[in-house]
Amino acid sequence: MTDTSRQSIDVAADVASIAAVIGDFAAYPEWAGAIKSAEVKETDADGRAVLVGFALDAGVLTDEYDLRYDYAPDGAAISWTLASASTLQKSQEGSYEITDNGDGTSTVTYTLAIDLKVPMLGMFRRKAEKMIMDTALKELKRRVESRG
Repeated sequence: MTDTSRQSIDVAADVASIAAVIGDFAAYPEWAGAIKSAEVKETDADGRAVLVGFALDAGVLTDEYDLRYDYAPDGAAISWTLASASTLQKSQEGSYEITDNGDGTSTVTYTLAIDLKVPMLGMFRRKAEKMIMDTALKELKRRVESRG
């Protein structure tokens, strides 16, 4: 059974600005350290990416995989699933939920569940998940806030 991890961070930006950075997949290699490439393979009628291929290099772990995206009508939630098994992953489900705090900031909540093909002790897996999520949120915050 895959455990779900969840973390949040406050970002000095509105929902639309944060969602725009999350949805700009081609730019991920510029600011998301472990993402070496991101290629939009399919878009929806609104021009949003619905299938994106990623190449990941996180030191000892490398992987190539495709994620299928879905967007909430109000733009405040973006979710994804692994389109097909990869070298390392059996499944992946995740989401970003963005909540306007009413004071010029928004809270981004990142939820992630990954089922790996490689066995990993629970303690090490939880530590790796925390590090991955913490890094992803801090990089997202830095990118959004640097844009103004």
